[in-house]
Amino acid sequence: MNVKQDLEQQQQLSDPSSEHFSQQPPQRRPRGFAAATAAVAAVSGSSAPWDAVVAVGKGRKEREKEKERTKLRERHRRAITSRMLAGLRQHGNFPLPARADMNDVLAALAREAGWIVELDGTTYRPSPTPSSSPPINIAVPPPPCQLAPFPVSPINSPECEDPEQLMQGAIDDDFVGTTYIPVYLTLPTSIINSYGQLVDPELLRQELGHLKALRVDGVIVDCWWGIVEAWSPLKYQWSGYRDLFNIIREFKLKLQVVMAFHEYGGKESDHIVISLPKWILRLGKITKIYFFTDREGRRSTECLSWGIDKERVLKGRTGVEVYFDFMRSFRMEFNDLFEEGLISAVEIGLGSSGELKYPSFLEKVGWIYPGIGEFQCYDKYMQHHLRRAARQYNHGSEVIITVHVEHSAIYWWYRTSSHAAELTAGYYNPTNQDGYSPVFDMLKKHHVMMKFTLVSQAPGSALETDEAWSDAEGQSWQVLNSAWEHGLIIAAQGELSSVDVAA
Repeated sequence: MNVKQDLEQQQQLSDPSSEHFSQQPPQRRPRGFAAATAAVAAVSGSSAPWDAVVAVGKGRKEREKEKERTKLRERHRRAITSRMLAGLRQHGNFPLPARADMNDVLAALAREAGWIVELDGTTYRPSPTPSSSPPINIAVPPPPCQLAPFPVSPINSPECEDPEQLMQGAIDDDFVGTTYIPVYLTLPTSIINSYGQLVDPELLRQELGHLKALRVDGVIVDCWWGIVEAWSPLKYQWSGYRDLFNIIREFKLKLQVVMAFHEYGGKESDHIVISLPKWILRLGKITKIYFFTDREGRRSTECLSWGIDKERVLKGRTGVEVYFDFMRSFRMEFNDLFEEGLISAVEIGLGSSGELKYPSFLEKVGWIYPGIGEFQCYDKYMQHHLRRAARQYNHGSEVIITVHVEHSAIYWWYRTSSHAAELTAGYYNPTNQDGYSPVFDMLKKHHVMMKFTLVSQAPGSALETDEAWSDAEGQSWQVLNSAWEHGLIIAAQGELSSVDVAA
């Protein structure tokens, strides 16, 4: 009997379907690398580990190749979108944002076709207006205000015209919203000599006749502060410019005038030198507080420092009052040309080279391309204002009265992260920030038109050698896109880059 019980126990232990084996824990499912190896081995029918590893490596390479192909397709799509945006901005006058995508393009096209596009993308046709609805009364704006022939009000007085009133009606005649682009050519600087006299009127008539035959719209003339108010304060000599404007009137050409408050020339290659007024230079030799100064104490006489805009140090007048008196004298002298519509635009010089920038790179004090320049904030009054409230200082907003402002094109070191050349000129424009937006906000507030220099690349130039990490096209597109996004009207000015690397 005992033998029989022992045999039954052995059979139970050796039976796989017994309760003993059913209570064994299940095996764990392989994970990670072991799971990938087992899967590849099961598919290929091989249990060799090396074959499994090779198969896994091939799978990873295929995935990487697919990622690269996806990136190439995305780049190609973005390039097509970029070209579409450029064409729409240049030829279609579509108000597209600076970082527009395909959704913005479709929305702009839909709105142009008369559809309504809401913020969430919902697009539908506008419902027809019922005929029984009452008529809509549209308020007709009053006629645009004109400057008085003899303005004598202070700059900030209530009687002084508002910039929006001055601009009302002026831009309407400038072909905004059409495909026509007015063309103006700049007359030579030497057309008026240092004594304020017109040089060679007969030759001028011949040249204007050629321009009229080419069907240009008009000419641009620089009115130099250093010539008109050269010898004494408030003594203006406009006779040469009167003769010049009368000849331009004979050919029925439009006229754009530049209020040039900076010096011209000064380099060895320049045949003409137009300095600031002599009485300003005499004051500067005595006190040496009127000009921009760098860290080494070198002063730039190219223009007055913005630090004296509100300081009565110019024979009892502030810097802004000196500019205002000069422009008021021009308005009084040529009031008849304004009434006739001969003068179509006025550009206000705001700094070095007439542009809104600091004179940070001057060749006559040792600057060599593509140097980043020097900060110009070390004169007495600039230091005073910087200590008080640098953020509240707004030179451009104090000086602008009407119409045009010239924007600087500083393209060297643009492909670096710091944009150092732009920084010393007054534009904080690193790669992660739009440094031009605050400037354009101020220009939009005054309803002015921005003139921007488009730099062309000459063969063998420094732009082509690319030793300065320059990008004229990229900088131009950033400025233009930011200006368009702020709703500014842009006037393009051509310039051929001829900077010599060895200069």
